[in-house]
Amino acid sequence: MIEKRISIGNIDPIDFYGINNSKFNLLKEYFPKLKITARGDEIIIQGEVNDIEILNAKIMALLEHYHRYNMLTVANLKRIILEDHLIEDPENAESIILFGNAGKAIRARTANQRRLVELAKTNDLLFATGPAGSGKTYTAIALAVKALRNREIKRIVLSRPAVEAGESLGFLPGDMKEKVDPYLQPLYDALSDMIPPKKLEEYLETEVIQIAPLAYMRGRTLNDSFVILDEAQNTTRNQLKMFLTRMGISAKFVITGDMSQIDLPKRSDSGLIHAFKILKDIRGIAFVEFNSEDIVRHRLVKEIVKAYQDEKTE
Repeated sequence: MIEKRISIGNIDPIDFYGINNSKFNLLKEYFPKLKITARGDEIIIQGEVNDIEILNAKIMALLEHYHRYNMLTVANLKRIILEDHLIEDPENAESIILFGNAGKAIRARTANQRRLVELAKTNDLLFATGPAGSGKTYTAIALAVKALRNREIKRIVLSRPAVEAGESLGFLPGDMKEKVDPYLQPLYDALSDMIPPKKLEEYLETEVIQIAPLAYMRGRTLNDSFVILDEAQNTTRNQLKMFLTRMGISAKFVITGDMSQIDLPKRSDSGLIHAFKILKDIRGIAFVEFNSEDIVRHRLVKEIVKAYQDEKTE
């Protein structure tokens, strides 16, 4: 008799085991030869090697189903346990980054989005620039959520510089959180597509996911983290240098921005433009330049971006 331990990761045990262990007890009924116990996020199995291997494969399939659809019903459990072979997603599975809420497939939908996904496998610092709607930030956040699910990191940190297009935080009502939250709403929107509301609220409360203005990054060392700086075209040289030097052990940084939407007094002040010039030859740093062909919002957004680009060249 041997023993094997399987972690269910960041899944809420009640979601996976069921209320009063209803789903877990059903699982045990299907494998009467094994001694199966649950301690928090760990399933402990004792028995013969062949029986353990079969149960291990089924638990992996159950975990995959949960991550794909953010749920595991009794019917799902019965189907997966009784199936001899599991059918893979037939629709271009390689483009799927992860499965979000209600089983929604979060995909790399364009060539440059796929390039960002591939480069993230071999580079710890990535710059992704391009027009609004090209999926830079959304793809980066999907990569971060996937890394968190796979336990490759311990936290996600999302940040933006506090430079607004025509507004000042000082004139907005409320305390700092109330001032900042609307400004960071695009980051919340992306997370809400990928993480169930209850779990997202928990992650935010426990700071597994942190969303904060760039100024809050000063003095920190970010280890075991996936860190995304959005709207980086509005950082100064010193701000971006400060942010990049927060990089700790086992961290991955993605910097996103749109060179055509710089809200600083002078375009030349942009830390993003400066970084492109001085960091391009460093090994381990990759650059992906998105364009209008990557725009995945309403078809009119692509036409609007093109019209502004054409106007600049006249």
